[in-house]
Amino acid sequence: MHYVTDKPVEATLPPHCTLLLIVDPVSTACRIAQEASKRGHRIGAIWTNTIDTDERDPARYGCASLRYKFELIEGRDWTATNGEEIAAVQSVVNEAARSFNLTIAGCITGSGLPRSSQLADGLAKQMGLSPCTTPTTMIDVRNKFTQQTLLDTANLRSIKQVRGSSLDDEEIASFLDSEKYPLVVKLDQIGIRGGKIKACHTKQEAVDHFQHLSQVLASSNNLTGAQIICQEYLRGVEVMVDSVSHNSKHKTCMVWRYDKRPANGERHVNFGMIPMESETHEAALAIPYVRKCLDAMGMKNGPSHAKCIVTVDGPVMIELNFRAHGGDGSWCHLARALTDGYSQVEASVDALLDPAAFDLLPDAPIGPFNAYGLQVHLVSHSSGEVTSMPGFQVMKHLPSFVSLSTDVTVGSLIEYTTSFSTSPGVCVLMNKDETKLNKDLDLLRYLEEINALFDYKTKVESLARPTAATYSKQQNMNSRMDDLEKPSLVRIYSNDPKLTRQGMLMKRMTTIDASKEVVVVVDPYSTGCLVVNEIRNRGYQVIACWTLGFSEEMKTHTPGAAGEMKYFAEVDEQEDLADTLKAIYKAAGKLRVVACIAGGEAGVDCADACSERMDLRTNGTNVANRRDKKIQQELIRDAGMRSVRQAAGSKWEHVVEFLQTEHYPVVLKPTDSAGSDGVKLCHNIEEAKEHFHHLFEVEAVNGGFNTEVLCQEFLRGKEYVVDQVSRDGIHKTMMVWVYDKRPANNSAFVYFGMVPVDPNSMEAKILIPYARGVLDVLGVQNGPSHAEVILTPTGPCLVEMNVRAHGGDGNWRSLARGLTGGYSQVEVTVDSYLDKKQFSITPNLPPTPFKASGQEVILVSYFRGRVIGTPGYDIIRDLQSFVYMETGIKVGSFVERTVDLLTGIGSVILMHEDESVLNADISRVREMELNNELFEFERSGAMLTNASQRHLSEICVGDDF
Repeated sequence: MHYVTDKPVEATLPPHCTLLLIVDPVSTACRIAQEASKRGHRIGAIWTNTIDTDERDPARYGCASLRYKFELIEGRDWTATNGEEIAAVQSVVNEAARSFNLTIAGCITGSGLPRSSQLADGLAKQMGLSPCTTPTTMIDVRNKFTQQTLLDTANLRSIKQVRGSSLDDEEIASFLDSEKYPLVVKLDQIGIRGGKIKACHTKQEAVDHFQHLSQVLASSNNLTGAQIICQEYLRGVEVMVDSVSHNSKHKTCMVWRYDKRPANGERHVNFGMIPMESETHEAALAIPYVRKCLDAMGMKNGPSHAKCIVTVDGPVMIELNFRAHGGDGSWCHLARALTDGYSQVEASVDALLDPAAFDLLPDAPIGPFNAYGLQVHLVSHSSGEVTSMPGFQVMKHLPSFVSLSTDVTVGSLIEYTTSFSTSPGVCVLMNKDETKLNKDLDLLRYLEEINALFDYKTKVESLARPTAATYSKQQNMNSRMDDLEKPSLVRIYSNDPKLTRQGMLMKRMTTIDASKEVVVVVDPYSTGCLVVNEIRNRGYQVIACWTLGFSEEMKTHTPGAAGEMKYFAEVDEQEDLADTLKAIYKAAGKLRVVACIAGGEAGVDCADACSERMDLRTNGTNVANRRDKKIQQELIRDAGMRSVRQAAGSKWEHVVEFLQTEHYPVVLKPTDSAGSDGVKLCHNIEEAKEHFHHLFEVEAVNGGFNTEVLCQEFLRGKEYVVDQVSRDGIHKTMMVWVYDKRPANNSAFVYFGMVPVDPNSMEAKILIPYARGVLDVLGVQNGPSHAEVILTPTGPCLVEMNVRAHGGDGNWRSLARGLTGGYSQVEVTVDSYLDKKQFSITPNLPPTPFKASGQEVILVSYFRGRVIGTPGYDIIRDLQSFVYMETGIKVGSFVERTVDLLTGIGSVILMHEDESVLNADISRVREMELNNELFEFERSGAMLTNASQRHLSEICVGDDF
């Protein structure tokens, strides 16, 4: 609130002898102080401890030249003790005024926060100053519930509302049951952290937000006695009316219309404020209504800004704030240019300190305006850490550019703009030529759309594909954030037996008595669980051998298709190989051990060593450290095959020379990584160094810690996967896949799917012999393998060879069986160890053409929010080509935009005999992603106050107003 002396400043009193007190002068209050200072008045700043030290610099609000005559700081110059705060502040204020021979001419609150306003109120009354409102309404006038009550008493259109502190309150319960939704739930006081305003579209949503606000009040100790309001939801044009009053005479300084549109998955993102001439329909209705509201609330002196909704039935007040329009006053340059040189800032100083000048101001801005202009709220369609702001430089050279207000600097973190709090700044544009203004506005919006406002620190991109573990990992991460129970994966299968029969387990006859034999599977997880079930389905028992350090979490990493895992026995690897074998034989008892197979990446070395010592089919240990990605590259290089330039080491000094000379980006990963574990794309040496040290600090996905880091050149080209199975050095190709990777959501590498490659294609004819050559060089004679290869302009180059089955939880299995006519790497892996005849008749290559058309479609989200429905699942399940879907997203999950592994949302297997049906279904899925039809998101709350750059971190998400 604002106060002035009962007696106007004497004409003979020099301006420099007058003092304007401002409690917490921040945002637009700094501009008012600067204007008063320019006119020769002195400014005294009184700081409460609600304002942080770094927020007290006038330069932060575009007022670098402003100087205070004195500053009185709570805790340093005065202290609130025993309820004597007002007297303590008055004492130091009077002493300061006397020492500078100044006469106090007014007292104003600069922030509008309750503490500032209460102190300004108390000082004014104690000093005998006239308040801006009448004493009868002064106490509660800032309370939003009280405001609506005063309007109702004055027979003015007000919002239907109730207030209370408990859902058990009869009025609250009745209102939530009877009022039409959506409705608004909010606190009746501002300035309480976490107390956001929300438009609730269901009763449950309203109850949930009411309970949230109750917790906010409880955690804040609710010293102010705040309560919770439930209000009707208004539809119409949202306007802001800026006024200044003197002795109950109200003058309108500007009317603004909010420009709100859908963006970044939110329905109502603020794109700016557009000035409205007083004669326009909405302004002509809002101006007289607001003045009646000011009278109803007893407003007498000083600035105010009112937010209204102009409905079909006329204007309705949302809230009235007894301070200047916020936003750091970035709008005042535009307002001055549109009028004849004044804005609410100048009019406020007139009303406080120069009543004669105030009387000369027009009753409302006279149209037409002197120019065309608007306040543009910048909207970011990307996120990241800022390294430069090229868009700002372009903006500043626009012919219509007036000013830019932003807190963004190098190092700032930019988010997708979904609310006031995530806007990167405000730009004011103005031009006498409307065509030129619109041209500049179009260019500015184009810069936003192409993400040209900022350059970002290059993201550390992951190069590995999403898996079921990824989807559950995202939910685990979000669960920790939201303190929710970790949800399980959602798996949906087709009901069409023609599409799913290929994925069913088949019992294959053998020529031996399998019931008396047992197979050891080392670290059976992911696809390894499907291999276990295939073995058991043929009548064998299975012993699970868990390697040293293998994590308990990974032991439960079981694909949905595998069901509950049952083992004949489970043993742990021992420190000594002989002890490990002893444990295996003891567990086997009378059963004969006939094979020892790696069930996952972590089990390869142990399986090789055990099978070799037990004289079973094996790859042996003659090639030491076969899993080591560095050694793989060295071996194929020595064999004359294309390999990756690389360096590895356990210390930074071992790799720094390579990283200083290699072209960027480069790939860093542990030398014995499994799948996506620790694999990152680094775009400069700083990122590489950071990730190098990071890898030694984190536990590997399979357990244990990394001992060496591999740094490699980044191979440019498409990434392929070659799945094979070997027996006695004869390699048979199960499938060749190519990853569908594209830019999305401002990330360079987002996985969109995995597509089978015809074995008769030119690519396959190049890749298959190369992959088989790698197997020979690495001494891989038996069992499954999974090669990741980049087809570069100079030919194929190995990324890594994994001597185990293709991972991804084997989600691809049913697709592979449909394409081949009945087999996949899973079945043939078991054949290679246990059924020589069946392996011998397995084709050398998959059939061409394939028996059907299909692919794995990896789902991509372009939107974010809390999921309240999954309508897209039903549509996907009804697609003609649908086979299987796996996702970690269900009702209650929080979805982020897909940019990497952790933000993956699931995958779908599609397959059909008719390729045109498949393509149509893929297009439908992609269409649903783009149109936000996969999920129904919880609607976020509505923000009802204008953004001040000072309080960006404190403002909550707004959506529906």
